[in-house]
Amino acid sequence: MISITEKTLQDLEFTTVLQTISDSCNTEIGKLKALEIIPYKDKKLLMNALLQTSEYVSSFSNNNAIPNHGFENLSNDLKLLGIEDSFLEVGSFRKIATLSETVNTLLVFFKKFQDYYPKLNESALQVEYTKFIIQKIDDIVDKYGEIKDNASPDLLQIRRDMNVVRGKVNQSFGMALTQYNSLGYLDEIKESFVENRRVLAVLAMYRRKVKGSIIGSSKTGSIAFIEPEATLKYSRELSNLEYEEREEITRILKQLSNAIRPFLDLLKQYQAFLSDIDVIAAKAKYATKINAILPNIIEEKRLYFRDAYHPILYLNNSIKKEKTFPQTIELNTNSRIIVISGPNAGGKTISLKTVGLLQLMLQSGMLIPVHERSETFLFDRILTDIGDNQSIENHLSTYSYRLKNMNYFLKKCNAKTLFLIDEFGTGSDPELGGALAETFLEEFYHREAFGIITTHYSNLKILANELPFASNANMLFDEKSLEPMYKLVLGQAGSSFTFEVAQKNGIPYGLINRAKKKIEVGKVRFDKTIATLQKERSKMEKTSLNLKEEESKAREEGKKMETINAKIQDKLEKYQELYDANQRLIYIGQKIDDIAEKYFNNKDKKVLIGEVLKIVEIENSKRKKATAKEIKEKEVAKKQIVQEVTVKVEEIRKVKKEKKIKAATQLIKPKVTLKIGDRVRMFDGKAVGSIEKIEKNKAIVNYGVFMSTVSIEALEFVERIKK
Repeated sequence: MISITEKTLQDLEFTTVLQTISDSCNTEIGKLKALEIIPYKDKKLLMNALLQTSEYVSSFSNNNAIPNHGFENLSNDLKLLGIEDSFLEVGSFRKIATLSETVNTLLVFFKKFQDYYPKLNESALQVEYTKFIIQKIDDIVDKYGEIKDNASPDLLQIRRDMNVVRGKVNQSFGMALTQYNSLGYLDEIKESFVENRRVLAVLAMYRRKVKGSIIGSSKTGSIAFIEPEATLKYSRELSNLEYEEREEITRILKQLSNAIRPFLDLLKQYQAFLSDIDVIAAKAKYATKINAILPNIIEEKRLYFRDAYHPILYLNNSIKKEKTFPQTIELNTNSRIIVISGPNAGGKTISLKTVGLLQLMLQSGMLIPVHERSETFLFDRILTDIGDNQSIENHLSTYSYRLKNMNYFLKKCNAKTLFLIDEFGTGSDPELGGALAETFLEEFYHREAFGIITTHYSNLKILANELPFASNANMLFDEKSLEPMYKLVLGQAGSSFTFEVAQKNGIPYGLINRAKKKIEVGKVRFDKTIATLQKERSKMEKTSLNLKEEESKAREEGKKMETINAKIQDKLEKYQELYDANQRLIYIGQKIDDIAEKYFNNKDKKVLIGEVLKIVEIENSKRKKATAKEIKEKEVAKKQIVQEVTVKVEEIRKVKKEKKIKAATQLIKPKVTLKIGDRVRMFDGKAVGSIEKIEKNKAIVNYGVFMSTVSIEALEFVERIKK
C-alpha cells in the first residue's frame, strides 16, 4: 500500500505535471480527473494504467488512430434524469445520443484492433454496447436537436393544422396590407413584428380607419402597429395550436425520459469511460512531448534510471531552446543510499528531484523520460525533505521543522521506502547538526531504506564511504573555469570548492588565506584532497570521451577496410578462376592441334578418335557433377565478371573515342579545292599519292606502285607541286 503525503507532492512539484496533463484534456470531466491523479495502491491497476497509456502513445505512430472520445458534460442532465417524473429538454437527449454513439464507435474500434490495444480493449469490454438509446432518441429528435413532426400522430396533426393556419394568417395579412397601402394609410416600412406577431405599420392619423387590434406604437408615436381584424382571428387559432404543440412535446419528452431512465447507470458509466480515455490520451500527449517511455518494472529491489530528464525542466528549456542535461543514477541492495556533494548551483537538487518525480509519476500511471534500458521496482513510501520549509503558522524555525520531518521519517521508514533529503543536516550548528544528521543517516541505513541526500557536511561524506551499502556521488565541475557540467558521477564525494569559488568571484587572496587558518587543518586538507580528486576525475572523464570517439572512428575505418579487402579478395578469386579456366582451354586447344597434325600426316581415323576420346575422358574425370545451387552461383559469378569486363571495355572504348575525336578536332585543316597534280592521302590512311585525273566527285590517285579511284570527300590535301 503506497503512502504519499501532500508535502511530498508539493516538494516534487507533482501538481505542475498534473496541470500540464489537465490542459491537454478535451473534456471538463477529464480535466478535473487529471488534477486528481494520485499514486496507485494496487500494482495490477497501476500496470493497466501504464500499459493503456503506452498503447495510446503507439496510436500516434501507426495507421490505426484511436477515434474521437470527446463529449459534452452530462452530469447535471443525468442528475435530473435520476429524479422520478422529471423530464429532460430536447438538447439533453441530443447530447445523450452523441455520447452513446461515441462510446459505441470506440467499443467496436478496440474490439477490431484488440491486437494493437489489448489493455484498452480490456477496459472497453467492461462497458455494454447498445443501440437502443440512440434509436429511441433518433425516433423523436432530429440531428439539429428538434422534435420530429412524426414523433407522435397528434404532434403530426397539430403541426399540419399550424401550417394551414399560418397560410391563412399570411394570406389575410397580405390582403389587408394591399388594401390599406393603396389607401395610403401605411408608413414607408409598411409592416413589422411586435411580440412575435406580424403587424401593419399604420400612420397614427389613420389608426382609427384600420380595423384590427393595436399592439403597440413607435417611440415617436407617429406609427401605430395594428394586427388586421381578419388576421387576428387566425392568430388566436395559431396561438391555441402552439399551446397544444408545447403540451404534446412535453408529453413526448416525459415519455422519452421514462424510456431512457433505466439506462441512467449505463450513461454514467459511458461518461466515466470516455473521461478515463480522455485522461489516458492527455497522458499520452504529455509522454510524447517529453519523449517518455515505460521502463521495465521489476520485483528485485533496484532503481536504475539511465539518461533521465526532469520533465518540467525539460519542457521549460525546450521553450527557451536551452539544453537539458540528463542524469544516470542507480540504487540497489549493494548501494542503497547515495550522498551527493559538491558546490551549489551544480545540479544536486535537480538530480534529487528528478529521481523522486519520475518514480512518483511512474507509480501514478505516467510514462517517464528515461532510456529504454532503465528499470525500477515499486516503493511503498516516498518521503521528501526538500527546500526551506519554515512554518510561520506554528512559529517553528527551519531546523525545528526539519527535525519534526525527520521524526516522521523515523516512524515511516522501512525497506520499501525511498527518501530524498536536500541539504541534509543544515539549519543548526554545523558540528552538532552534522552529528545528528549522521545518526539519522545510520538509522535509515540500518532499516535498509533506499535514499538520496545532498549535503556539504564532510562527516556525512566520510560515513557514506565507510558504510558497505552506501556510496558518495558528486556533480562534475570544470577544473579550470569552475563552471558546473551538470553531470552526476557515482563513487566519489564532491568538494564544495568553497575557497576556489570565492577566489573566482574576486575575493582577495589574503582574506581567503586568513579564512583557511581559522578552520581545522584536517578539514582543509580533506576538502582539498576531494577537490584534487574531482579535478582528476573531470580530466579522466574528458580523456575517456576523447578515447571513445577515437575508438569509434577507428572501428568505423576498420569496418570500411574489411569491406574493401573482402571485395578485392572476391575479385581476385574470380579472376583466378577465369585465368585457370582459360589456361585449361588453351591446353586442350594445343592437344587438339597436335592430334590434328598427326591425322594430317597419317590419315588414321581410329587413332584420331582414340586420342580425342582420351582427352574427353581425362577432362571429365576432373569434373564433378555440380548442384543446382553451385550452377546458379557459377552463372551469377560469370555474369558479374562479364558485366565488369563489359563496363571496363566500354570505358576503354569511350576513352579511345574521346581521344580520336580530340585528335581529329586538332587535325582539322581549312578545306582545299583539289586539283590535278596535288599530293593527297586518304583520311584513314598513311600512303601519299598524286592526283592524275578528276572526274565528277572522284579522283584517280597514283601511288607509284598502283593506281586507285577514290572519292574526293575521302581525300586529305597534303601539298601542291610547284610548277
